[in-house]
Amino acid sequence: MPHNLLLAEDDRAIRHALERALSLEGYEVTAVADGVQALAQAHRTPPDVLVLDVMMPGIDGLQVCRVLRAEGNRTPILMLTALVETADRIAGLDAGADDYVVKPFDVEEVFARLRALLRRTGASDDVPSEPQRAPDGQIAAAGLRIDPQARRVWRGAREIELTRTEFDLLELLVRNAGIVLDHTTIYDRIWGYDFGPGSKNLAVYVGYLRRKLDGPGTAGVPAAPSLIHTVRGVGYVLRED
Repeated sequence: MPHNLLLAEDDRAIRHALERALSLEGYEVTAVADGVQALAQAHRTPPDVLVLDVMMPGIDGLQVCRVLRAEGNRTPILMLTALVETADRIAGLDAGADDYVVKPFDVEEVFARLRALLRRTGASDDVPSEPQRAPDGQIAAAGLRIDPQARRVWRGAREIELTRTEFDLLELLVRNAGIVLDHTTIYDRIWGYDFGPGSKNLAVYVGYLRRKLDGPGTAGVPAAPSLIHTVRGVGYVLRED
């Protein structure tokens, strides 16, 4: 069954070109020109995936993300942005986006990232089978406890709120605790696409996880020991020191 895709892009030429390309790729596309229309359409007919331009008049793509996430809407969101600074991309991820593509982009890259998002959310027909879970459905390592079905995480008694991508990344590391996972493997398992050596996606999400897992620390009470370790030139591993 075709996936329903909501596209919000204020540039008429880009919107029409993307709408046509995505339709030819097999998506059922609803295209709108701004954030107000995007929110209205998302509420009226919830899509399987959203493609949002960052810079739009009225309500921009970041605000659309924030509103949907505040409402508990977990529909995967791919951002389109002409902003190339790392801080700008981080702002999109912080707003609740799952991934981003920088303009000018290759439409094949958009297709690849959409396929990866749909695989991760179980909306694709080629989702890999989940590894065997313990009888109670939870997995644990290095003081962490994860409930994959409920998508909840605890470090000790403290529950930690994670985004979809953060949870997927942490689950992968916990299931492979003590094993160094290289960048290519992580990109393939989490995003379904290797963004190349210049990408900061993985480092950004590892930073998010470290801050949430370790806690901020306070006067006289240091942050908890870090569990995610960098293996320079290779990748990352989850283990207790």
